[in-house]
Amino acid sequence: MARILAVDDDALVRRCIQRILRRQGHEVVEASHGAQALRLLQDRSFDIALVDYQLPQMDGIEVLQKLREVQPACLRMLITGQLDLPMVLGAVNRGEVTRVLEKPFETSALVSAVDEMLHTRRVMQDVLKVQEEASAAEEREQLVECLSGDYIRVALQPSGDTHAFECLLRSTHPVLNGPLPVLNAAERHGMLPEVARVVSSRVRDWFLRLPDGVRLFMNLHPDELADPDGMVERLRPLAPWANRVVLEITERSRLQGIDHWERAVEEATRMGFSIAVDDLGAGYSSLSVLAELQPSYIKVDMSIVRGVDTDPRKRRLVDLLCRFAEATEARLVAEGVETATEAEALRSCGAHLLQGYFFGKPSFTPVVQGQSATGVA
Repeated sequence: MARILAVDDDALVRRCIQRILRRQGHEVVEASHGAQALRLLQDRSFDIALVDYQLPQMDGIEVLQKLREVQPACLRMLITGQLDLPMVLGAVNRGEVTRVLEKPFETSALVSAVDEMLHTRRVMQDVLKVQEEASAAEEREQLVECLSGDYIRVALQPSGDTHAFECLLRSTHPVLNGPLPVLNAAERHGMLPEVARVVSSRVRDWFLRLPDGVRLFMNLHPDELADPDGMVERLRPLAPWANRVVLEITERSRLQGIDHWERAVEEATRMGFSIAVDDLGAGYSSLSVLAELQPSYIKVDMSIVRGVDTDPRKRRLVDLLCRFAEATEARLVAEGVETATEAEALRSCGAHLLQGYFFGKPSFTPVVQGQSATGVA
């Protein structure tokens, strides 16, 4: 049945409410004042709150106002002997109070009021479910339209070495108009493989336009690692340029929770792709990820890079990571470089590649040693 919060400073009234509603099969939790009720709201959820208007320190409407903020789905009943109060009517009109029950009340009136509120709740839940299903179906249609049309693009952001670029997902779809909306929708509808297939196709198009020797870094969604065979098929269009593709695996992804990730990485490296650990320093399992993946590239998160020229601790950390990269035959990439002094500090530490707005913003016409991808710049 329902979990009901009964708030009244009169212990006899609380026991009466509890006895009546428990007979109907409901769970009833009591509170004698507003502060106690709000503490209970932090620990558990309620279907209905029955709150007396006359309470010490905080009146019933104030309690219901705060309850609405904490648990908006909880239906709110105000119990009062003063139905003509303008404040009560205003609270009802504003939606802070779902229903008002006049004191003194008969047992049947309380039971009937609670039953009606629960019926209202079920109707609201049914309506919400229908709306959510319709919204989900519409979103899926929009995602299919986005992926099948000419909306998905891949921009390139240069590193300090103009022979290396990072691939960044972009979308011109009117609704799914950015990388996060596209990826979030794909996750909800199980369509990440379709997104990966389109991105691989767009990256292949770049290789047909870029000069030889240009290397591209592209993100590999953690869920891709759970399907090694499917991942291989989606990467196959890039096989001719595998030695120029670096697959970035974010270290935030918990590899231990992904089945078959080891075989996925083995298959990718067998095809000739290089592996990079992305966002090093932004998560909590960096060293274990480095040990397990043995990446060819280590990308340091911008939270460490930002201000490295003025923060001695960050500089020492980057210096240590550079020495680690050298010891493991990896190359260190510093992301998020925005100033010349940051770039100078990173180079002095031994960073192999630098990336950030200081070198260029993501572009659809990248420049490679004085030439754009489509001709002379």
